[in-house]
Amino acid sequence: MRRLLTGMFRSLSLPGIVIGLAFFAASLTPSLMPRSYLVQGGLSGLSAGVGYMFGAGLTWLWRHLELPVPNKPPKWVRWCACLAGLLLCLFALWHAALWQNSIRLLWKMPPIASAEPVWLAVVAAATFLVALIVGRSFRNACLLFSGWLSRAIPRRLSNVVGLLLAGALFWSIGQGILLRLALDAADASFREADALIEDDQPRPESALKTGSASSLIAWQGLGRQGRHFVASGPQAAEIGAFWGGAAQEPVRVYAGLNNAETSKERAALALRELVRQGGFDRSLLVVIVPTGTGWVDPAAIDTLEYLQRGDVASVAVQYSYLTSWLSLLFEPEQGEEAARDLFDAVYGYWSRLPRDRRPRLYLHGLSLGALNSQQSLDIYNVVGDPINGALWSGPPFRSAKWRAAVAGRNPETPEWLPTFRDGSVIRFANQEHAPDRSAAPWGPLRLVYLQYASDPVVFFSASSAFREPQWMKPPRGPDVSPELVWVPVVTMLQLLFDMMIATTSPVGYGHIYAPQHYIDCWISLTDPVVGAEDANRLKVLFASRFDMPL
Repeated sequence: MRRLLTGMFRSLSLPGIVIGLAFFAASLTPSLMPRSYLVQGGLSGLSAGVGYMFGAGLTWLWRHLELPVPNKPPKWVRWCACLAGLLLCLFALWHAALWQNSIRLLWKMPPIASAEPVWLAVVAAATFLVALIVGRSFRNACLLFSGWLSRAIPRRLSNVVGLLLAGALFWSIGQGILLRLALDAADASFREADALIEDDQPRPESALKTGSASSLIAWQGLGRQGRHFVASGPQAAEIGAFWGGAAQEPVRVYAGLNNAETSKERAALALRELVRQGGFDRSLLVVIVPTGTGWVDPAAIDTLEYLQRGDVASVAVQYSYLTSWLSLLFEPEQGEEAARDLFDAVYGYWSRLPRDRRPRLYLHGLSLGALNSQQSLDIYNVVGDPINGALWSGPPFRSAKWRAAVAGRNPETPEWLPTFRDGSVIRFANQEHAPDRSAAPWGPLRLVYLQYASDPVVFFSASSAFREPQWMKPPRGPDVSPELVWVPVVTMLQLLFDMMIATTSPVGYGHIYAPQHYIDCWISLTDPVVGAEDANRLKVLFASRFDMPL
């Protein structure tokens, strides 16, 4: 094994080593999320492997085109090139903690004293070794296919075809076998966790609760997230105590994956339960699309129920067990059907009610839920009888409606906080700006996007591998490090890792949306009878629950 590793490293490409070391150093610069040494090590090792691949690939392409091959440089030149790369890496490791603190300072997080460079380098080396072994295996497959084909076709053509065949083979193994097995294992793991009944969430006793003895929806089938959504949330007594008056008990309806076989059946079951609980007799009804695991953000719904003094009904249907970023990258269509089935069922019932005797209808979704909720709203199907509005927080980069609104923004506004035309239909909000900064009054349909400039789920883009994103250009968002620089390929890898750890941020940054920002958005959307002083009191209440400063 030692001889194999020694021979592998002696045969490394010099251009590959130089570019790989440069990519390693660049990966240590800040991006959107602060990273632990473990995450940073994985990112840096992968970046070094991708950089090495580029260097070795360019060398192969040069020789394949039969261009003049320069003489092999003297050993001292090779050593100097490697030494320069290592010095660059040491410089980056020395500054890694400062770069990470440039984010933590903006996010009001305690600074770190060290980036743990030794452990970081160990993790990076292990990751690079795995990447190198995979790369060498790919190269050997290319040579094998090319050797077979060269007996029948010209050598240069056989090299190209061999490369394509090896690419198809590795893609099939990675996408069709390894990824499928990983997703199935993750799905099974999340399914088992979802089935757990937590001791602190007993079955509701009230007949007007989802999962109770009188409910049409079985408590065991709700899943962990569904049970939490139904059993948690503010009660009428505590809402009334806050306002110093009477309040209603909010209606919450949820159907889990195990409550019915198909998404249409789950949507129909949720609708029947919503009718049974009197959801259409409330002043306001929200159709929620949860995240990939079925989670509904309490910061969004609890705040609305307080603002409306409990006169709210909400309904959601689970469509997956996987976390949102896995579903977003590999199964983005998973929840689209469920979201459309639920919206069609609720809207179909709601639109047949007398207009003066039905609740105002809104949509809500966070993250993958925001993506699927947007897809459920076909404006051409509701233009004759539109819903009242929607609040979509953390809309993923694949959201077509969001992308169209951002692309059509007023040219003087940044991508991370755009304005869209006169603001009468679509508005954007973040930590420092509420939706009501528009001069024009709202129209009949109100759409609000709540997004943070530091949210990688919103601002990830594969094109950042070869083009600097617009949101990186000045002026930058208030929660984005001024030390962030665009580096081809490396920035895209950084954002990919940022997206995987986006939910580890403190409340109010990254992909964790704060209740006070939801409060501003709901006030703009639903016009509750709430003064500025009461709104601030409510923000203080929720800030204390999340242990965060205002």
